[in-house]
Order: sequence, then structure tokens, then C-alpha cells
Amino acid sequence: MNLNSRLTELQKKHATLTQKIEINQRSPGIDDLKIGELKREKLRLKEEIVRVSSRV
Repeated sequence: MNLNSRLTELQKKHATLTQKIEINQRSPGIDDLKIGELKREKLRLKEEIVRVSSRV
């Protein structure tokens, strides 16, 4: 997989996680731990996006 397609894939995953977090935060009774996990994964993806972007 080339770097541009990897970057696109990561950006799509990041956007999907953003949507999931927003939906879960609006849901009553959602588990804060689940939201925390999603946010950590989103941050990990953001860091990877930065790394890949610097190599493109």
C-alpha cells in the first residue's frame, strides 16, 4: 500500500471515530470508559496520520 492510500485510509478511520464519539456522547447512559477508549484510538490514529503525512 502506498503512503497516499494509507493516509486516506487513516483519515477515513479518524472521521468514523469522530462520528462514533459524537453519537455515543449524545446517547443517554453511555459508558464513559467506552468513550475514553474511542478517544484514545482517535488520538493514536491522529499521531499515525501525522507520521505518515511527514513521509509523503
